[in-house]
Amino acid sequence: MKIIFAGTPDFAACALEALLGAGHEVCLVLTQPDRACGRGMKLTPSAVKTVALAHHIPVATPVTLNIAKGGALAEEAHSLIKAQGADVLIVAAYGLIIPQTILDMPAGIGQNRAIKAINIHASLLPRWRGAAPVARAIEAGDPQTGVTLMKMEAGLDTGPMIDTVFTDIEDQDTTASLTERLARIGSDLLVKNLERAPELTCTPQPEAGACYAAKLLKAEARVDWEASAGLICRRIRAFNPFPSCSSSVRGTAIKFWAAEPVRLERADAAPGTIISLEDGITIAAGIGALRILELQKPGKNRMNWKPFLQSFPLHIGETFK
Repeated sequence: MKIIFAGTPDFAACALEALLGAGHEVCLVLTQPDRACGRGMKLTPSAVKTVALAHHIPVATPVTLNIAKGGALAEEAHSLIKAQGADVLIVAAYGLIIPQTILDMPAGIGQNRAIKAINIHASLLPRWRGAAPVARAIEAGDPQTGVTLMKMEAGLDTGPMIDTVFTDIEDQDTTASLTERLARIGSDLLVKNLERAPELTCTPQPEAGACYAAKLLKAEARVDWEASAGLICRRIRAFNPFPSCSSSVRGTAIKFWAAEPVRLERADAAPGTIISLEDGITIAAGIGALRILELQKPGKNRMNWKPFLQSFPLHIGETFK
């Protein structure tokens, strides 16, 4: 099968590798332009571009696919995509809005060749449409999530569903660990469905239960100690690796990477107050308390709570703000 693939991060790179491993012809890859990252701010290709170049696949990195905004460069991208004569466009966490004109370009697969573009979305649609479905599912305390294969249309993750796969959200799952697992099971789901490409059909999404997974913002990273311990712990896991929860003590911003809720032993402790330094750094919340197990101070690596206290002593009664 001749495929155009559009994606950017590791989640998408996993799907691209699965397609290549299954013997499909990926004739063109679309991905985000190289970004400056790291302390040296060196231009670095996306995970998808790295895989594509390793397999000698042509890569295009348009800044936009909107001709009204991108002008001649966007028109060139449209012409390049159309010239491929692909059977289907596969999209996974690409990061650009794809106009309907491009979605309609492939020849199509499935019954009556009605499926021209497929999106691999990391949630059980219609729940968590949008940019950050994995993190929002953890933050909300969802017991399960999964991956949905969806026929793409102009709306935001509103297209009819081709297939889904489920996975439980474990108590220790972070966005990083859960995304990695979803990438694997989503790639398997994609390859399995492409094996029966002529038979594929779609089912309209129900509107009941639809919700939006807003993009994660750095402003959300500051811990709200008035919240419940359970919610704070879920946010620590949901915002790992980005934007990473933090709070300040003695004027120093500390990042929290792992925590667990515990029973509050002192009912009079104000939210944010350290109430114990046994088995972890236990801090009172608006409801209950949480035990911080892994932390990070500025300019240092993440640490278990014990070596952290050796390098940055804390005391019972001190307050995080």
